[in-house]
Amino acid sequence: MAVGPAPVPRIDIDLDQQVLTLYRGSDSAPRIWHVSSALSGSGEAQDSGCTPRGQHYIRAMVGRGLPPGTVFIARRPTGEIHTPELARMQPSRDWILSRILWLCGREWGRNRGPGVDSFRRFIYIHGTPETEPMGIPRSHGCIRMRNTDVIELFDLVQPGTPVLIHG
Repeated sequence: MAVGPAPVPRIDIDLDQQVLTLYRGSDSAPRIWHVSSALSGSGEAQDSGCTPRGQHYIRAMVGRGLPPGTVFIARRPTGEIHTPELARMQPSRDWILSRILWLCGREWGRNRGPGVDSFRRFIYIHGTPETEPMGIPRSHGCIRMRNTDVIELFDLVQPGTPVLIHG
């Protein structure tokens, strides 16, 4: 019996429903997680604070093997683990925790290229503190997930995984 190539996973992010769905092939049930996208809504412009739409892919993955709650600044672990005490000391900080899936746009002039480039805008799928709500827009442009959820997703995808953001 011939064995074909493993199905390529793909991610669908519905901004209206605030859900991320991972499809792994016809023999696997989709995995669905609640997320939080941009408080400013959807949009592609640089410095807009909006979540970009369209076809993307995972260009880089950061954080493999690090403890849940690891704090990142500029995609580098700070050596901190997020705690309520740390959060109280820095109440306005936009926390990027646990894992980072750095997205790159595929559509020139829409989410790739001058003024609209998702990769240069540092658009990620990343973990966030447990105190942040899921299912409602609250981020600064990225897609936020619960730490356990983003770690699970991270372990099921790879660089190059297609990501569609719509809504």
